[in-house]
Parts: sequence; C-alpha cells; structure tokens
Amino acid sequence: MKPSILLFNFFGPEMLVIFLAILLLFGGKKIPELMRGLGKGISEFKKGKNESEEKKKD
Repeated sequence: MKPSILLFNFFGPEMLVIFLAILLLFGGKKIPELMRGLGKGISEFKKGKNESEEKKKD
C-alpha cells in the first residue's frame, strides 16, 4: 500500500472522534469557514501543481 493511504486510513469510530474533537475545538459556526479555507487552499495547490507541470512540458 502507498504510505499516503496508510496515513489517512480512518474508519467509523476514529472519524467520529476526530469530528467531535473538531466540533469541540472550533464550534459549529467556525467549521464552515475552516472548510471553505481548506478548499481554497487545496484548489490553489492543485493550480500551482498544474502550472508547474505545464512549465516542465515546455
């Protein structure tokens, strides 16, 4: 198996504990803001990665 898959191999009870911890730490109103920021960060990373790959091809 790939090491990256092993890092995020969470199921059932583990995910529940993680979600509860996030809810307790940040509260219900902050979670949408955090997820929005995370989504923007991931999209910027993908955009930068794609631009880098395009430059390598040229």
